[in-house]
Amino acid sequence: MKQKNIRKKILQLINSKPYKTFRAKEIAQTLSVPKQDYQALRDLLKEMGREGTLFKFKKNRYISKSNTPEVEGILHVKSQGYGFVIREDEKDVFISKKNMGAALHKDLVRVRLFAHSRGENPEGQVISVVERARTRLVGTFHFGRGYGYVIPDDLKIHSDILVNPDEAIQPQEGEKVVIAIDEWKHEHLNPFGHIVEILGFADEPGVDVVSILYEHEIDSVFPAGVAKEAESIPETIPKAEIDNRRDLREMDIFTIDPKDAKDFDDAVSLEKLENGNRRLGVHIADVSHYVRENSALDKEALNRGTSVYLVDRVVPMLPEYLSNKICSLVPNEDRLTYSVFVELDQRLKVVDYDIMPSVICSKKRYTYEQVEDIILKGKKDSFAGALRAMHDFAQKLRTARNSIDLESIEVAIELDEKGTPVNIYPKERLKSHELIEEFMLLANKVVARHAGVSLAKAHDKAFPFVYRVHEKPNQEKVQELVSLARAFGFNVPYPKRVNPAFYRKLSNMFKNHSATATLQESLIRSMMKAKYSTENIGHFGLQFQYYTHFTSPIRRYPDLLVHRLLKKYISPPFKFIRDDVLQAMCQTSNEMEVRAMEAERASVKLKQAEYMEKHVGDEFDGIISRLVDFGVFVHIPSLLVDGLVHVSDLEDDYYVHEESEYSLVGVHSGRVYKLGDAIRIRVSRVSRNERIIDFVPAEKE
Repeated sequence: MKQKNIRKKILQLINSKPYKTFRAKEIAQTLSVPKQDYQALRDLLKEMGREGTLFKFKKNRYISKSNTPEVEGILHVKSQGYGFVIREDEKDVFISKKNMGAALHKDLVRVRLFAHSRGENPEGQVISVVERARTRLVGTFHFGRGYGYVIPDDLKIHSDILVNPDEAIQPQEGEKVVIAIDEWKHEHLNPFGHIVEILGFADEPGVDVVSILYEHEIDSVFPAGVAKEAESIPETIPKAEIDNRRDLREMDIFTIDPKDAKDFDDAVSLEKLENGNRRLGVHIADVSHYVRENSALDKEALNRGTSVYLVDRVVPMLPEYLSNKICSLVPNEDRLTYSVFVELDQRLKVVDYDIMPSVICSKKRYTYEQVEDIILKGKKDSFAGALRAMHDFAQKLRTARNSIDLESIEVAIELDEKGTPVNIYPKERLKSHELIEEFMLLANKVVARHAGVSLAKAHDKAFPFVYRVHEKPNQEKVQELVSLARAFGFNVPYPKRVNPAFYRKLSNMFKNHSATATLQESLIRSMMKAKYSTENIGHFGLQFQYYTHFTSPIRRYPDLLVHRLLKKYISPPFKFIRDDVLQAMCQTSNEMEVRAMEAERASVKLKQAEYMEKHVGDEFDGIISRLVDFGVFVHIPSLLVDGLVHVSDLEDDYYVHEESEYSLVGVHSGRVYKLGDAIRIRVSRVSRNERIIDFVPAEKE
């Protein structure tokens, strides 16, 4: 068999039928290759695959490289090793561990699709990394034979990174480090990198949480130029600036915030008018006065997108001189604000509103707990009457609002002075929280409608603006939610119309269930994520046609941007920001919001794992909250902690995952582990580094 001729014939055959894959036998039959030359043909095909002339699929199928469809997307790796490439408006592409190449979790990758795929998702192989999501990783350093290596903290990164033994920075065995990947020549070899920084040992106070900041590339220190620019801003407000604003310093205005808050960016007031109407005032720190467009401060704020709230610290969006001092609405100090006054009649209809730059002097700083004692327990206070009137008014607004109010359980973790968790408990939802929430929702709604309707009508053109939008859930997600509810024993028919009433009904049904935390979380996951956009499509969850974020510019960049836009639109000539530029800012803000949320969740999981270290060997009552091929996830309601019972620890039988039945079934015994079942477990292993908690079924006597 002459290789040159047969190569040419193979390529002619394969190129004649684009996107069709050929087995070696099919090629041999079509080209009439003698039996004695069949093994040589197979060896040639493998060689052509290795050199890249052909593309080799699984099960020894071949296709011309030029005919193979390729796509780009973000790789999302699962902790089990496989992953999916996420594409907009297209089905995600399944990537097996062996086809992941040198790509890492969240990298932008180019994927070659397989011509034949089983299952709902197309399958493919990563052929190149277009852009790395992270240049640095956090992990634990260890010594090997003649070299060092770092095991990444992130379970979704499955390759250890080798370190040159001649490194300038020399960590000790077991220390946490930040490492940069320098090269990764081949997927079958480990990547090489260099140590950027030594963080310390994991059990040293604060090192574990600092590791999370580095893992998510969140910088806790501001660049020198940004800090210098912030500190150059004078604290004193010029008289000329006050003269250009609505002076509200004599009004009874005060703040209500968490007891550990250091930045106060919203204050409220409420008046009863002579006509019987109520006029609500929402007064927001005017950060846009200090953070000028395209300044170093502004660019840094956009890059950060939001403040990040971890279990033991806050990483602010703005330097503390701004966020905690000159912008913060501290009591008995003049502060620049942006105010929204909304007049509502006795039927709670908005009959008038006014939005303007202002100056206030907060009369008092309240905590949520203090206000709760005043409005519900009758505690005496100089503003008790005003606070009770606010509470009554807020409850009326809440009753009238046709929105989804999901009773999700937030986890609070109490730490000692060394950062060690000593208690885990659900955050209490107070009426004072609802008071501020209702007032902020109304202000955000009025501002969005002002920009989207009033300005457009007055000037006969649309004004570029930033909206907070929330799409309607898709049918597939709703079907999954209904199936899940039924698996927990709830008689839930599939809704004819997917609306907030459906979600409110489910939420109320789930409230008293022992697995309420899991069920409420499933409600949230079934809905689309809210995001920022210049295109207003409304807010499904709130049932608002117009909605934005105006009320937290100290900690959210979109709110700062909304203030800036409102100022541009006060009077002609209007200074527009191009819509594509504005949308790019929205996209950055969306990405930074997700990053912050992931870091916050990681810090909670970390401290939950640390808390459970002292409970290894202890038994607890739990609820089966999720089932996967490799085991059963169990939620412990008393501790608000989740862990995994791996199938390998179900030693009494061989178990099969019956996905449609939401159960694991023993092949021989018929024993069933079903979603929502109560289960007694024992804590078998805890890894704080990996943020993993493992359980085993507790043996019954």
